Amino acid sequence: MSFDFDTIIPRRGTDSMKWAAYPEDVLPMWVADMDFPSPEPVIRALHERAAHGIFGYALPPQELAPTICERMQRLYGWQVAPNEVLFLPGLVTAINVLCRAIGSPGDHVVTLTPAYMPFLSAPLNQGRVCDTFDMTQIDHGDGTLSYRLDLEGFAASLHPQTRLLLMSNPHNPIGMAYDRETLTGLAQICLERGIVFCSDEIHCDLMLDGTPHIPTAALSPEIAANTITLLAPSKTFNVPGLGCGIAIVQNPELRQQLVRTAMGIVPHVTAFGYAGALAAYREGGPWLEAVLAYLSENRNTLRRYLAEHLPQLRSTVPDSTYLAWIDCSQAGIIGSPATFFLERGKVALSDGVTFGANWGNFVRLNFACPRSLLLEGLERMRQALA
Repeated sequence: MSFDFDTIIPRRGTDSMKWAAYPEDVLPMWVADMDFPSPEPVIRALHERAAHGIFGYALPPQELAPTICERMQRLYGWQVAPNEVLFLPGLVTAINVLCRAIGSPGDHVVTLTPAYMPFLSAPLNQGRVCDTFDMTQIDHGDGTLSYRLDLEGFAASLHPQTRLLLMSNPHNPIGMAYDRETLTGLAQICLERGIVFCSDEIHCDLMLDGTPHIPTAALSPEIAANTITLLAPSKTFNVPGLGCGIAIVQNPELRQQLVRTAMGIVPHVTAFGYAGALAAYREGGPWLEAVLAYLSENRNTLRRYLAEHLPQLRSTVPDSTYLAWIDCSQAGIIGSPATFFLERGKVALSDGVTFGANWGNFVRLNFACPRSLLLEGLERMRQALA
């Protein structure tokens, strides 16, 4: 089965957040969605649902939770029961509900920076204090960067009133897949300190070059009882506009806290969200395999281009996600690199400062696009710095 990811499909005029946010002369490479069509089975399922013509309130398809549980068992050896699977209309909603459900106003929530932006805003939205702990950056001397977590430093930094850890695994924006030792150490600290571990694993299917994903809750029964895992088909199958998020909560008490907090303020997932999710998880495998190969080559193309044409920019070589984290501190840019590339190069990148206060010299680049668009964006960056 062959898939075409090279054809550029115009997205302007479709109310795309990614493409409508900037003028037409700007190439958007910021928000994390792909410029590829979703898998054909997903498109077909949505057509079939639309053809029915009645769009009433929807329940989850009976097969959906068991399909997710079977997937967790098959991919990770992680046993999940269908009643432990909750559905929400997106993970930003889930993160905000979690911040409200765990602890009390004035309590602390901690996250690892650079961090997915809602990890920084959701605690504040819900009357909590947001604490951050910076990952340790490693410069390999060849233009590439990687990161590690200083577990001792993290433990020492925790406030006594910390009730919740928000973390993405794999880590957005640095594209890092956590190893078992680091995950276990982090989870043990949370157990010892009475901190609930929210593991946002929305990028877990986007592992490049066969890099393994380790679900936090699969580490041990004790860790599972203290972990809330967030998943979604949105990043994997490029369906964020369908609004279907998943929370796996194996601790009954935590599950009830989440349900009670969401009740009356969180809308149901739509019929289209459910239909798309079921089709994606059941039939999207061949498409996913092909898109992962394409993303891997896009990542390699980006790395080669930076090394040859933009050596003043250092970047991660992500082993997951379709996001490159680029350090512009040696490029001689005055002020925000994101603003510089937007104004001088007409390319829109995510501003590093939105991922944490200490990361203003960075930009995040989304390389989930036809390769010709990726090369055009990189060439615009080169010309901006020329």
